[in-house]
Amino acid sequence: MPEQAAVAEVMAELAALEDPKARAVNERHGDDHGVNLGRLRALAKRLRTQQDLAVGLWDTGDTAARLLALLICRPEAFERDGLDGMLREARAPKVHDWLVNYVVKKSPHAEELRLAWTADPDPVVASAGWALTTERVTKKPEGLDLPGLLTVIEAEMKDAPDRLQWAMNHCLAQIGIEHEEHRARALAVGERLGVLKDYPTSPGCTSPYAPVWIDEMVRRRTGRAGA
Repeated sequence: MPEQAAVAEVMAELAALEDPKARAVNERHGDDHGVNLGRLRALAKRLRTQQDLAVGLWDTGDTAARLLALLICRPEAFERDGLDGMLREARAPKVHDWLVNYVVKKSPHAEELRLAWTADPDPVVASAGWALTTERVTKKPEGLDLPGLLTVIEAEMKDAPDRLQWAMNHCLAQIGIEHEEHRARALAVGERLGVLKDYPTSPGCTSPYAPVWIDEMVRRRTGRAGA
């Protein structure tokens, strides 16, 4: 099937999955689509990996289509500049998150983009750089200046815009959770800044306030608090 026809067929399927209730929920989080994510994933599973179709869906600019594209693409097929452009277009939070987590993290360009994005003046772009830094803090910390990251977080997180603040806070928590030698400082930074201290947390969920988050995850692993 020619790509244009395939894109049109999938767009029709997405339109059929549109649910006003799902849209109302998604829009509260800044995501302008009405497709249940479970159904979206089921459609992606049926379509399997199709890079050309993924590119065509992304190019529609439609949020649900872009989410689907991120599920059926081949991350290694994108060039560095292509991923940079996609991130700058991805203003819907869910598209932004999925692009970083499902595509960029698996790309051979991830480290180069991490460095570039972290220094970007656009706070939404910078938040992607911090998300990639958090991935390295957790899985490949060799070569990272963890004390330097804590210094930047201490100086900049409190006044950062929401999405950048959230990403920096996640990095702070992971430094405290994963690296015992930096845990006391991470806890102290979190306590002094008080970022997300009063964030509403559902029963059974862990608070995003870094000191509580660190203590809880360390307790689960070791049976004792992080302090």
